[in-house]
Amino acid sequence: MYNPNYQPVTYKIGSGQSGAYGGGSSYPAQYSMQGGMSYPPQVPSGSPMTTAGTVVPTAIPQFEQSYIENILRLNLGKIGTFYMTYENNSEWNAKVFKGVLEAAGRDHIIISDPTTGVRTILLMVNFDYATFDEPLAYQYPGTIGNPQSAR
Repeated sequence: MYNPNYQPVTYKIGSGQSGAYGGGSSYPAQYSMQGGMSYPPQVPSGSPMTTAGTVVPTAIPQFEQSYIENILRLNLGKIGTFYMTYENNSEWNAKVFKGVLEAAGRDHIIISDPTTGVRTILLMVNFDYATFDEPLAYQYPGTIGNPQSAR
């Protein structure tokens, strides 16, 4: 719906008495004089706050999550067998690809045939699983080194 009276608002962040009563006014500082409401700044979840309501800045821990593309990237250059499913395909519903893992992204895998050099891009949306005939390099996020299992 079109509103001819709408005007964008610019918010000032990081100055003033955030969340406190100021200037003897009966309204909290988050309410502007025009009757509109300004919003407090975005802060990371779990950030400590002082009794005055200010947020104490802390470094946000950066942990890489264990996604399949990260595991595949740790194993570039290895020969693998990649099992894919293509739904609603009358010719072939499932297909198996074997080749050298050259690249892995969020939505794709690139493999090459070592004998012909032909490169194939596989979409992760069709990816079921992969097998490798050699040990995989794997480091779970937040751990140091590549701990070996006790098997």
